[in-house]
Amino acid sequence: MSPPPPPLGRGRKRAAQTLDGALDDLELTAARAALAQGRWQGARALLGRTGDDWDSRGHRVCVLSQEPYSAPWAREWLLAEPESADARVLLALAQVRRALRGKEKPDRAREACHTAAAHAPADPTPWLGLLMLTRGTGTEDEALKLFEEVRHRHPDHHHAHHLMVARLAERHPAVGPDPLHEVYDFANGAAERAPADSPLAILPVIAHAERYRVLAAAGHEPADPAASGHWVGRRARQVMKAAFDWWLEWEHEGHPRRLVDLNFLAHAKYCEGRGAEAAALFHRIGEHVTPAPWSYPDRDPYPAFRAARDSALGTV
Repeated sequence: MSPPPPPLGRGRKRAAQTLDGALDDLELTAARAALAQGRWQGARALLGRTGDDWDSRGHRVCVLSQEPYSAPWAREWLLAEPESADARVLLALAQVRRALRGKEKPDRAREACHTAAAHAPADPTPWLGLLMLTRGTGTEDEALKLFEEVRHRHPDHHHAHHLMVARLAERHPAVGPDPLHEVYDFANGAAERAPADSPLAILPVIAHAERYRVLAAAGHEPADPAASGHWVGRRARQVMKAAFDWWLEWEHEGHPRRLVDLNFLAHAKYCEGRGAEAAALFHRIGEHVTPAPWSYPDRDPYPAFRAARDSALGTV
């Protein structure tokens, strides 16, 4: 039996400014809207076109899986096409999302990911789902093993590296500011191993922001990131300059998650007090705001983004 369609209007008012995980992927936006109404053929066609572009595939499956009705519609798809690896991976990630919200047993989500992985051995996306699941249920050793499973299939997997940076940054929250914290070594090592044109060059900036999140939550940094010295030390400035220089030389218009990186870099440049550089990044971002890092440590991300953008543009 098909699940009931969502009520008209989705049963809730959308905020005037929505932080949309699809970012600027219009094909993804259309497929997600169709999936919300039970038309899973759009997701089928989208993932078929995506092929083995693993960063794009991971991004698209993750966004589709966030739809409240994605799990039942993925089951409908699987009934129609029992051998579809795409349907299985969408169902697996949807179950991961439900498990992280406390609406699904983690063991069921884990089993679905392993089933999806068995049907598509080269695909890192089921392993990405398992890595996401460890944020709520797994140990650090499990997370590292799953991260290596992802890297075995796609060494420069963007989303997986971001997840590991966020996790590693949470080690030793009570220590206080520590420029030698292991998250920096992890991020720098990944950036150095990656090809010259890889957006993992921005990973040290991500590490810096994630460590700020942890320190601010523990009371070691002020709640206003722009008032924190976290962004203006010599090491921090070197990291920000290297990342900004990389962006100027290698900006990737086609990477599915580049706007995630640009939000982190604009946030860093704003906090560093480099208004003109931040303004250039804000122009590229437009209205494609990401919750992280503007929500750090516990802020409403859209107003925080708007205030930073208005301040930066006012300096130019």
